Formats: sequence, C-alpha cells, structure tokens
Amino acid sequence: MSEDILIERDGHVCVITINRPQVMNSLDFAANDELVEAWRKFAADPDLRVALITGSGGKAFCAGADLKTYTMNFATTSAPEFQRKYTNGPGLGGITRNLHVFKPIVAAIDGYAISGGFEIALACDIRFCADHAKFGLQDVKWGFHACDGALIRLRDIVGRGNAMEMILSGDLIDAEHAYRIGLVNRVCRSENLLEESLTYAHRLASRAPLAQQLAKEVMVRAEGLTLDEALRLESTSFHGLGQTRDLDEGTTAFREKRDAKFIGE
Repeated sequence: MSEDILIERDGHVCVITINRPQVMNSLDFAANDELVEAWRKFAADPDLRVALITGSGGKAFCAGADLKTYTMNFATTSAPEFQRKYTNGPGLGGITRNLHVFKPIVAAIDGYAISGGFEIALACDIRFCADHAKFGLQDVKWGFHACDGALIRLRDIVGRGNAMEMILSGDLIDAEHAYRIGLVNRVCRSENLLEESLTYAHRLASRAPLAQQLAKEVMVRAEGLTLDEALRLESTSFHGLGQTRDLDEGTTAFREKRDAKFIGE
C-alpha cells in the first residue's frame, strides 16, 4: 500500500484522504485502485458507520483522473475491454459507479473539485467545502464529456438549468455559487473545514446506522421507479427495522429523555 490514499479510523468514522497534492490529488491507475479498495473495506466493516473523504495539501480535493497517466489510456481502451473493466466495473474513485456503499459519506472539499474529482464529490451524500473551493466539469475544453456520474447526478442535485450551465460551458464556479444552487451543504473557512466536517461526521455516526443505511438504499433504488413502486419500497424497508434492537433502544431513549446508544443491530 502506497501513501497515495490514507485511511484513518476515528471512532465510528473512517477518514479517507487522497494524498497526491503534487498533482492536485488527481488519480493514476494505482491510486484509483487503492481508493476503490478503501471503499470496499469501509462498506464491509460493521464498526465503521460514516466515511469522510478529503484531499491533502489545501489546494485541491481532487482534480480527477491524471491526464498524463490515466485519461488517454482510459479513453482509448478497446470497446470490449472498456465495457468489462470500466462500464461494468467501479467508476473513478470507486463510488461513482457499480460499487454501492449505503453508509453515509461526507465530502470535505478544500480547493478544486474538478472533472472526475467533482464526480467523486457528487457521489457523496453531503458536501462541505472551504470558502476558496472551486467546482467544474472542464471536460468539454479537452474534447470529451463527464463519464463517472456527473451527467446523471448533477441534474438531480442542482436542477437541469444549473447542471447544463456547468456541463456545457466547462466553467468553474466558486463556493458561494455552489452553495446558492444547492451543490454544497456548508461553506467553511478553510482552516476549519476538516474539523467542522469531522464533527458533523461524528454526529451522523451517533444516529441509528441501520436506519441510515436502509434510508439511503431506498433513496438510491427508488430512482426510476413509479411513485407507487417507490412508496412500497419505502414502506417495506421501514418494516424491516421493526425487530431491531436499535429501534427498541431509540424509542426507549425517547421515553427516558436521554441520548440513544445505537449498536447497529
């Protein structure tokens, strides 16, 4: 394991740091594979309830795929191999395609989140950013378009018009603009970003983990269903929580006017 992807356990929170500041935390093939494996380990560990992903160095969250070592090899791969390895495999950064993590994921975005790095941020559930953060899909400036979820997710997050503006222009937007259109949940001073994001991640980790995971799964799987189908999925998922120890603990804590202590069972 290299030092390109750093993983730290902080109680029930897994902190994942892309540690390639010399290339704006862009990902080559090796670093991308490490990040995919980090997500798989997080998803499989019952003691880890929330992930926080960030980038080191203070200048970039992630600049996407490394143009010098990744992008052209990726784009020019033969069709059968591309289909097998990429279309049907994990997207850039792991969580952008075909790797389902139903635990909460928070992004702490310090600096640039562009192209594939922006797509990784979009695949997170909650986004905090520094006040100097910049966001963009610059792919059209280089002759291609986003391929790891931005064309699908961005519209749902910020609306069609705002998504079209970013996708078709390739222009960057700043933190204030990102907050105004609902792209980020919080804007923090850069020096406070990690602390505030981690505090929030721990708050999420104190909630009922099974309820969080099932709620997230319903929201993901309900996309594309009819309203009636989605509502039945929601109701069925709720009933699945009925016999859990966490539900008993939560309702007991409410009656006793104390904080619940959930165990994920």
